[in-house]
Amino acid sequence: MDLAGLAVLVEAAQAGSLAGAARRLGISPLMATRRLAALEEAMGARLMQRTTRSLALTPEGEAMLPFAQAMLENEAAARASVRPSSAGASGLLRLTASAAFGRKVVVPVVADFLTDNPQVSVDLLLTDTVVDIVGQGIDLAIRIAHLKDSALIARRLADNPRGLYATPGYLAARGTPAAVADLAEHECLCLSGTTHWSFAGDGRERRVRVRGRFTANSIEGLRDICLAGLGIAVLSEWDVRDEVARGALVALRLSDGALEPLAVWGVHPSARFVPPKVRLFMDALAKALR
Repeated sequence: MDLAGLAVLVEAAQAGSLAGAARRLGISPLMATRRLAALEEAMGARLMQRTTRSLALTPEGEAMLPFAQAMLENEAAARASVRPSSAGASGLLRLTASAAFGRKVVVPVVADFLTDNPQVSVDLLLTDTVVDIVGQGIDLAIRIAHLKDSALIARRLADNPRGLYATPGYLAARGTPAAVADLAEHECLCLSGTTHWSFAGDGRERRVRVRGRFTANSIEGLRDICLAGLGIAVLSEWDVRDEVARGALVALRLSDGALEPLAVWGVHPSARFVPPKVRLFMDALAKALR
């Protein structure tokens, strides 16, 4: 079987169109169509049902897809096995990260990574929504969270310390909370849909109901309103290090609890073969976070 045709099948299934597959593979839509047709002829079966508006796998295509993915992974693994480690990474690396972390941390690492690996190109998706990395053809997702069980593979890259922050002006006007229960009397800036904050202390978890006049679906929004002196926010240390250093924000310490820690994870689709571009980028990001 022609691996080029298999690549079209896999990318078209993920992108939902032959045009999308062609863009991902760096070929023309006509070439993608021809390669898929040649694969179908070689298999003696129609693998995709194509109309002017949609594209979907046939039952034969559904059965073929996992084998196509495995064969492409094996080919990539074979190439990587004979590629000297000193040669660095190559190919297109598709990344996704949250907007704030991506702009502040990931983008500078990408800049250095591109400089150190001239045969790599990067496509970075910054979004605060959880991306289906398999469905969208993402090689690596950078996530800050408690990870749930899934078929994806995760590597812990670094701790992600968080804290409560407010401006000196807010604390002068409203007072400084000393204990977890005191937060109920304050303007708490929360992510949309959040009703409680969880703290660890004395060997147990404590949850306190929080409320405020502002919520947002973005950490950047919470950070900016916090800097405006309108409340207390849960923020990561990497996000406010400069503001704390110059006195624009104050880190709060509660006597009976601390925020549950999170970690920075690199999440990718397969454990059987981690492409050098993915492994080397995770190494670079982990080093930067240290």
